[in-house]
Amino acid sequence: MRSFVVAAGFGAALVSGVGNAATAERTRFGTMPDGRVVEAITLTGRNGVSARIITLGATLQAFHAPDRNGRVADVTLGYDDLASYVAKPNYWGQTIGRYANRIAGAQFVLDGKTVRLDRNNGVNALHGGADGFDKRLWSVESVTPGPIARVVLALTSPAGDQGYPGKLSTRVTYALDDQGALTIDFDATSDAPTVVNMTNHALFNLAGEGGPDGTARHRLTIPAQRYTPVNAVLIPTGEQRPVAGTVFDFTRPRPLSDGLRDGRDPQIVFARGWDHNWVLDKGQTAEPGLAARLEDPESGRVLEVLTTEPGVQFYAGNFLDGSLVGKQGHLYRMGDGVALEPQKFPDTPNQPAFGSARVDPGRPYHHRMVYRVSVMP
Repeated sequence: MRSFVVAAGFGAALVSGVGNAATAERTRFGTMPDGRVVEAITLTGRNGVSARIITLGATLQAFHAPDRNGRVADVTLGYDDLASYVAKPNYWGQTIGRYANRIAGAQFVLDGKTVRLDRNNGVNALHGGADGFDKRLWSVESVTPGPIARVVLALTSPAGDQGYPGKLSTRVTYALDDQGALTIDFDATSDAPTVVNMTNHALFNLAGEGGPDGTARHRLTIPAQRYTPVNAVLIPTGEQRPVAGTVFDFTRPRPLSDGLRDGRDPQIVFARGWDHNWVLDKGQTAEPGLAARLEDPESGRVLEVLTTEPGVQFYAGNFLDGSLVGKQGHLYRMGDGVALEPQKFPDTPNQPAFGSARVDPGRPYHHRMVYRVSVMP
């Protein structure tokens, strides 16, 4: 029989006794310039997998996983300290919202009215605006230990936030089991019609963050026969193009070095590599299905990404340029981490053929995604 000690606030741990499931520990990560406390919640499974979530940006700040020999390493890019997250913000493990990815011209039409958003990517809107969910301090609603350890974070986005209509009440739940699966649930309700598309933006290096060889030797599989090509400013053209015979074909495992610098394809030139949305064969589903599988043959680590959403954005770390110092003093360079972001398609509010990102009162938004780590022989 196992017993738990449940702490009332940060600074104390939620611990479990011997012989049962995942634990949860709640501590202080740092203090914002205005004095607000940023907390860290660490979820740990019996198999050595652990996830640290900080309340700034509802961020997956660290994700530790064992290799085939049992050696544990942090496989996500990020910073070790709060000051760096504040001074040099980046999309490294943060919760993205209200709308992940790009919206053309930073505007769309909803119920006959033009909605104008914050322009933070040239003339376009990216990842919810300059002050998106990734830069907000979320509140901790609950922290509970196993058999599945979880933390629930909450944020209220007022009507007009970054230009988006409707007051949006959001929750993000991180839940870790003992089999290496970190499930992330995104939930939102609005008091007026709006659009929502939330995801997590972790960048992974399965050899361990800061590994000198980057991710070029990783092998990637994406179960998608089509992708959405983009124009020169990375807005989808509206086409859904077959991957067959192109550098976008990951229907079978392929090393990232195969095609990473293939400038013969204008799409690769536009994005300096891969930074595109794949149209998942499974489509939108009630339960999470496979969106991508990433393998590091050297360490044996495997990451599977599952989602209920119809698309996944694969970003190969093309804009990492060595100017930012991350964990353990590591400079992150091009290709040192890759993101696999489950999502609705970019610019969906302007492209009806892509489906709908609409959320109405009484019709809440929900997205479930999973990061599942394991090892191959």
